Amino acid sequence: MEVPVVSREPSPPPATTPQATVHQPHNSRKRKHAALAHTAASSPAPSDPGATPGPEKPENTVLSSRHADLASRPRLTISRHPGFIPVGSNSQFFTTEPLCFNRLNFRYTPAGLTALESALPFRTIESQPTNFRVSWEDRSPFIKVTQDGLGLQGEKGFRSARCNAPIREGRWYMEVKIELGEGDKPSTLKGRKEGSHVRLGWARREAPLNAPAGYDGYSYAMRDKTGEKVHLSRPRPYGRPFRTGDVVGLYICLPRRRKPEKRDPYDPAHIKRERIAIEFKGQEYFESLEYTQAKEMVALMDASDRAKATNATSLPSSSTKKSATVKNLPSTSRGKGSAPETTPIRSVPTLGPESYVAFFVNGECQGIAFQDLYDYLPLCTPPSKAEQKKRVNKEGLREHKENPFDDGTLGYYPIISLFNGAQVHINPGPNFDFTPPSDIDTVFANPGEVDIKPQPDTKPTWRPVCERYSEFMSEQWALDEQEEKEARKTQKDDVDDDQVQQEKKDQRNARRRAQAAARRERKATNHDGEAPSKKSKLSSTVHGRRTVTPVDYGPPMIIPSVSTPTMAEVGTPDMREGSERIPSPAPTVASSIDAQLAGLAGYNDTSAYNTDYEDVDLLVHDGGVDTDGDIGIEDAETRDFIEDAIS
Repeated sequence: MEVPVVSREPSPPPATTPQATVHQPHNSRKRKHAALAHTAASSPAPSDPGATPGPEKPENTVLSSRHADLASRPRLTISRHPGFIPVGSNSQFFTTEPLCFNRLNFRYTPAGLTALESALPFRTIESQPTNFRVSWEDRSPFIKVTQDGLGLQGEKGFRSARCNAPIREGRWYMEVKIELGEGDKPSTLKGRKEGSHVRLGWARREAPLNAPAGYDGYSYAMRDKTGEKVHLSRPRPYGRPFRTGDVVGLYICLPRRRKPEKRDPYDPAHIKRERIAIEFKGQEYFESLEYTQAKEMVALMDASDRAKATNATSLPSSSTKKSATVKNLPSTSRGKGSAPETTPIRSVPTLGPESYVAFFVNGECQGIAFQDLYDYLPLCTPPSKAEQKKRVNKEGLREHKENPFDDGTLGYYPIISLFNGAQVHINPGPNFDFTPPSDIDTVFANPGEVDIKPQPDTKPTWRPVCERYSEFMSEQWALDEQEEKEARKTQKDDVDDDQVQQEKKDQRNARRRAQAAARRERKATNHDGEAPSKKSKLSSTVHGRRTVTPVDYGPPMIIPSVSTPTMAEVGTPDMREGSERIPSPAPTVASSIDAQLAGLAGYNDTSAYNTDYEDVDLLVHDGGVDTDGDIGIEDAETRDFIEDAIS
């Protein structure tokens, strides 16, 4: 299927907007949810050359995880990206725009919306063409490509590109034809002293794309200039050089992938994906943290050879002893002088002698180049004490996490490194220019017999890498289904937990209502039993005409001040006639009743909190106003008697 070519007109010339050629994002691991915060959050996905994002509309945002917020988006099965822009008028190579390139320690894969009834809103989708080829995202932007993804052209300096499916186990073979290399100078790069060069090999995810293959311990390569094999940036004699027009065969053999230890929750062989769905220029992508290079692998670069690298004395010491040239400065760490937690040096595992890499030049086997390859799984890293603590994020924030497990994309990828305009063409099979023997291991067992020919009736023990792409996508979709089942189970468990919590809440409320009803019933029963006794006590007190000792308030209050008039001068006529009571400036509950009523009722204590009738509820007058401390007497006969006595 032909992929549509995007014209250059939609993107402004880079010369007019030199500052907008590359978008400089912040390298933050927290992403704000655009649907919840109503603001777009930047993603590290960079803009492509020629892109001019507007200040009002962000290029990339984190997408919502709710189907309701994604109802207006189309449901794609094939990615819209990339579009192709011709390098020149007569060139077969193109630059891709727009596109998320893997850089800044982030990795991107196309994503699409799932069905509305799905628990997860996004799933893995493909991009055109749907076959084994170079990866659109997992390459340097300086590598130009053809529309079928099989032709590559370099630019200035060494830049690399990985293919779109990893090798995780088994025996696999592919070919790469050198269209321009081994020092030949391209016509487009005149005036260069050095010509074009090619390196071919196999690389892991951690291998950098802005460096040649064989640069570190994460890749194995063969160079065209001398035919040497290169690993850890150290060339070693290996085979014959290859030049323009030659066909190089890449062969890899990996043992069966081991199963994870069920009893070990930190075994990196467990498969787990950590990714967040984002939008970049109208296309959904999964964004995940790229696997970082381990310090043990970096230490291999400083070793003189592999035997010395695996020796513990050549690895960085985990001791916290300071150097003699470092002054004993006070510690700036918080806490009670506790030393920071250090990660011990871990051993670097390998895949065993059954793993090896070999190269062919024009059908001629060059022998095993590398054997006992490093394991592509990350080193086992138990979480530290700080990581074991639960971190509660704010609402609407998502945080990227380093994945210590296999995410299903680890393995060895075919990698192609081009220098100064070099050009190659990938042949993933099944039809090869130089078909290798049916059993390549036989060639390695008999290195002297170089003329071993393939048998037409014999089934080969190896497979062409073109068959790997469909397997890899099936593995990714199987992981999508597994995550969907886990999400549905989690939702069901959450619903069940909510129902259990609601039932417990209803039971608590029912018990509280029953207890409250029982208290009201007891209170009503006690009130009905105590009311007659209180009424009889009050009636006997009134009818018995019990003598009440008058309250002695003492002599009239006189303020000893010359300028202050005495009480006799300012008092009312009734008070000047000998009244010994002084009205309270702030009437209390007890003082609100007349002294005669207090005497009849037997109130000897004027405290509002010390009364015989503290269980009697406050009543409301006919006007609906609180009595403000007045004692309500429900017996009409007793109330009339008291009023007659007062009058």
